[in-house]
Amino acid sequence: MNTDPISDFLTRIRNAIMANHKMVEIPSSKTKREITKILFEKGFILNYKFEDATHPATIKIALKYHPATKQSAVNKLERVSRPGLRKYVNAGELPTVLNGLGIAIISTSHGMMTDKEAKTQNVGGEVLCYIS
Repeated sequence: MNTDPISDFLTRIRNAIMANHKMVEIPSSKTKREITKILFEKGFILNYKFEDATHPATIKIALKYHPATKQSAVNKLERVSRPGLRKYVNAGELPTVLNGLGIAIISTSHGMMTDKEAKTQNVGGEVLCYIS
């Protein structure tokens, strides 16, 4: 049994990138689906597919690499809030990652969003992870 599914999600992506895999398959949940959608919208992954027909339901993620240098679009995945130590911030205390070049994924009362979206909507929440 996995006690921290978001950390497992990030670790699977991190390991696939280090092994230069083109695809990674991850067990699905609502939170992981929302994080995957944000990663796709912000250009960190190439594509994704939710497979509900399989048991358990899975997410297939196509990783994105630079064509010439073969370097991944994701340089760093860092879990911030974890089961043993939750990290909550107000709208005024939202973090910036790499001076705005990276993103922080925030779980708010208005759903999952990036730090920039949370600032524009003036909402705070739980800081799940940093991605750069």
